Amino acid sequence: MPGTTRNGMPLRAAKRASVQESAVLFLLLASIITVAVIAKRLRIPYPIAFVIAGSLLAFIPNVPRFELNPEIVFLIFLPPLLYAGGWMTDWESFKAALRPIVLLSIGLVIVTTGVVGLAAHALLPQLGWAAAFVLGAIVSPPDAVAAGAVFERFSVPRRILTILDGEGLVNDASALVIYNFGIAAVLSGSFSIAHASVAFVFVAAGGVVLGLAFGFVILKLMLLLRKLELSDYLIDNAIQLFAPYAIYVSCQSIGVSGVLATVTAGVFMSRQAGKIYLPEGRLVAYAVWDLLIFLLNGLVFLLIGLQLRSIVSDPAFALRELWIGLAISAIVIAVRIAWVYPSTYLPRLLFRRIRESETFPAPEYVFIVAWSGMRGIVSLAAALALPLATNSGAPFPGRAEILFVTFCVIFVTLVFQGLSLIPLLKILHIEAGESLEDREMEARIAALSAGIARLRKLEPTFDSTEEWEVEGRILGEYEYRIAHLSGHLDGSIGPQEIAFDHRMQAEALSAERAEILRLRDGGEIPDEVYRKIQYDLDLADERLS
Repeated sequence: MPGTTRNGMPLRAAKRASVQESAVLFLLLASIITVAVIAKRLRIPYPIAFVIAGSLLAFIPNVPRFELNPEIVFLIFLPPLLYAGGWMTDWESFKAALRPIVLLSIGLVIVTTGVVGLAAHALLPQLGWAAAFVLGAIVSPPDAVAAGAVFERFSVPRRILTILDGEGLVNDASALVIYNFGIAAVLSGSFSIAHASVAFVFVAAGGVVLGLAFGFVILKLMLLLRKLELSDYLIDNAIQLFAPYAIYVSCQSIGVSGVLATVTAGVFMSRQAGKIYLPEGRLVAYAVWDLLIFLLNGLVFLLIGLQLRSIVSDPAFALRELWIGLAISAIVIAVRIAWVYPSTYLPRLLFRRIRESETFPAPEYVFIVAWSGMRGIVSLAAALALPLATNSGAPFPGRAEILFVTFCVIFVTLVFQGLSLIPLLKILHIEAGESLEDREMEARIAALSAGIARLRKLEPTFDSTEEWEVEGRILGEYEYRIAHLSGHLDGSIGPQEIAFDHRMQAEALSAERAEILRLRDGGEIPDEVYRKIQYDLDLADERLS
């Protein structure tokens, strides 16, 4: 048909829709940068700033409307976030804190889902039981990224960070498995707890097994490409960016948990990072993934603001549901506090083996764990991904109410709890108890000592004066670095000397930068040479920080 697109849309209308989508994308990217700069200036953690900006975006007049397809929400946002969470997990610390992690990530998720489901059914009877428990599953998993963003500014015990990170890693999987069963019950109109319990075990176990299998295949593929000299830092990182999507989609399509599979593969692959990456590839990977996670967090919080425009445009609806959202938020916070204290102390009181191997943590430290239940991106993505209609064609029951209440819970927990954590950490005098900097220096000294030992073993193969001179120069550098680090550890190098050392190195690097810039601007070296030297200087500068 003349003047129409393939799907029958008039060309002029299609062009307007394309321009509007481009405007929304520009608005979102500009908003992410603007909000990030403001957050940096006000020293507010990024997730908190994004959720405030997302809520304000819903009230800005003339902002273009944007309809987000719920079927692609999980596919876009979840796989890389889950994979990155698994990758950054400290596996040894995770195993050491396995009991509290399981109690929080599985036990508390189930309890929160149940309590919120009961409350939601009483407050919003139009949801029905299945949809009420879907809401419970959506708001049950806290977001470790939000808590981590707050704790970056404070020294807190490593065990607290491990528990919260581990909880955030596993609770997404357990909550989303429950969520999927709830969605299936709403869509089909039937539910069997016996069938769901068996299926839960199959889906979860299958996800873990397939996650390990996918991780093993990806590892072998990357090692094969390395052996055939067919890989470089671009190909290595392209594979790692593609992997979470391939794992998630494949597992979901055969009926096992794509969430658990993606997390498991991320944990497995992180343990193999030394094998699969060359140094340049590893440096690029950290930068790529940091930027990707930052953008995804910003996008999802701002997108919810655009989605809320259609809801808050009805003031009566917003006012009617606001108190319900606040009530559900209070329930979510209270359930976590009521769970954390008994789950911390009862195992120590009931089991002598635990009591003898673990100390009783101070109540203020337990309170920090209890108060760190901020909800975030997974809850948002789950709410946005709710189907628009059931299998019968009827609208999904209470979809707008669930979306609004979810945003209320996220806003209250992130903004209220997140911002209050900062003064609470100061008031309660929470201290780290151990210095990771000391452990880092000890590891660096051990690595340097291993390097020296290796060079010493090679000495019998030297057959020229030049080889001995080269080794002597390298040994001198290594021995100086060991002495410098040892001085940090034992205090023989004072703060003033350390500061002067760093300042002198920074001055020298600055002079080097100025010189290569002069050579580049004067046409004495091409841009390619300039960028290579600048890259090396950047690495040296990063080592000073």
